[in-house]
Amino acid sequence: MLGISESQRYPQAARDRDVAPSGSTPASRGAKVVKLELLEQVQAQLGDLLDKAVEEAAGSYPQPHRKARLEREDRGRGSLLEKRKVFVDRQSLLDELLEVEHFRTIYHIFIAMLCVFIVSTVAVDFIDQGSLVLDFDLFIFAFGHLPMVLATWLVMFLYTLLVPYKALQLWAGSYHTMRFPRLFTAILWGALLACHAAVLGFYPIYTVIQHQLPPASRFIVILEQIRFLMKSHSFLREAVPGIIHAKPPDGEVKLPALSTYLYFLFCPTLIYRETYPRTPYVRWKYVAQNFAKFLGCLFYSYFILERLCIPVFTNMSKQPFSIKTLVLSIFNATLPGTFLLLLSFFAFLHCWLNAFAEMLRFADRTFYKDWWNSTSFATYYRTWNVVVHDWLYYYVYQDLFWLFRGRSRVAAMLSVFIMSAIVHEYVITLCFGFFYPVMFTLFAIFGVIFNFLLNDKRKGPIWNIIMWTCLFIGQGIQVCLYCQEWYAQIHCPLEQSTRVAISSRPLGQSLSLSPSSHGSHFEAMATGLTL
Repeated sequence: MLGISESQRYPQAARDRDVAPSGSTPASRGAKVVKLELLEQVQAQLGDLLDKAVEEAAGSYPQPHRKARLEREDRGRGSLLEKRKVFVDRQSLLDELLEVEHFRTIYHIFIAMLCVFIVSTVAVDFIDQGSLVLDFDLFIFAFGHLPMVLATWLVMFLYTLLVPYKALQLWAGSYHTMRFPRLFTAILWGALLACHAAVLGFYPIYTVIQHQLPPASRFIVILEQIRFLMKSHSFLREAVPGIIHAKPPDGEVKLPALSTYLYFLFCPTLIYRETYPRTPYVRWKYVAQNFAKFLGCLFYSYFILERLCIPVFTNMSKQPFSIKTLVLSIFNATLPGTFLLLLSFFAFLHCWLNAFAEMLRFADRTFYKDWWNSTSFATYYRTWNVVVHDWLYYYVYQDLFWLFRGRSRVAAMLSVFIMSAIVHEYVITLCFGFFYPVMFTLFAIFGVIFNFLLNDKRKGPIWNIIMWTCLFIGQGIQVCLYCQEWYAQIHCPLEQSTRVAISSRPLGQSLSLSPSSHGSHFEAMATGLTL
């Protein structure tokens, strides 16, 4: 313990030494003993408090050697092409930080702000309509056609579970006995790619367009489409090399169990392994708390849209366009944009993934790292979404680096950026219903520039401030431009024959056209696309 003196180690000897001098009365000796005991108690309590404060402060900041060790465990050892993802038993970072009282206070502040949004919405409704109205039509609109969403998901899930596994089983049983194994491989995997293109490519797109699914339902279908594609690729990518290099004497090859593949389709990782570290039991209270937090984040997003986005952009779409209006609207959108960024991170990367990890006893909870401490965008990209980053690193970056024969890391990295930007824009386009490449521009152009300018060599608090400033402005640009284009779609609808050219219309023309007679209630619900 901190602050332990010699008198604390040998209290009786100290008392004897202090009481021993001759000439002192029994009353004075008793007072000295009481004084020493009181000082010992005070010192012990102060030492305990100091120890607790030091432990909390040390736990609040990730230790450099611990971070380096975890990064080495994540990537493994060896050269770039030999590195593999290593799963270890560890908590999510926010679960560790929320054990510290100071970080819990920040969490409580966000809950208090949600209460303010709720009270503000109720007060405005009462003043405007004379009664308490808490209308959730936006939710009902955004998550409509859920039976169709569930049916589409079930088709994609059954296909991803059965067809790649059966194809691998058929190929593995014949690869080492076929006379022309390469021809057989090309035919089989070509047929599998055609099936992938039909079921996991065309079918979800056809569903969301043909059935005119609302925005949140579209997000569910499209994100699950991408997840199943990434999962099936990881499964085949990890299983095929082992089968190729195996040389069994009897021609039989051990395949992964179907139950293992089924577990992988649900566990919160995109890297396939036959075994993962597991927790000893399921904490159902923890699962319920995370699902409740996820639902709370959805309501939080609703009130942000209701109070900070819909009123601003509904009125703005009815005003003449000007550069001043555009700039002001971007900076007005930075606050709701930042809120939505933090909520999407906390809701999905923490609450949703931790809930499924707990139910499946998946022990490695490193779905993100301390991206908020990043001093460069290179670090931010690696730590914001570790689940997707690992898939891109091991299956895109490493494979491209191998194809380039280890000569061009920059080309492999740029290819990853372009691919990620295209996928992000693909999701936004299908879910919003129009092509407006704001996300692609910010990701593929400015993201690449910032990745080189704000690299890992940048250290110090000033670079963290610059990174957060860029994030604020970027979120404001996205929320502002997508909301404006959405209202332009409502107020200035194009004919079906010209709808393909929607993104070529200048933004000023989109906003300066006179609004039509669409009801404000429909406009409010339609703004749910910003979810």
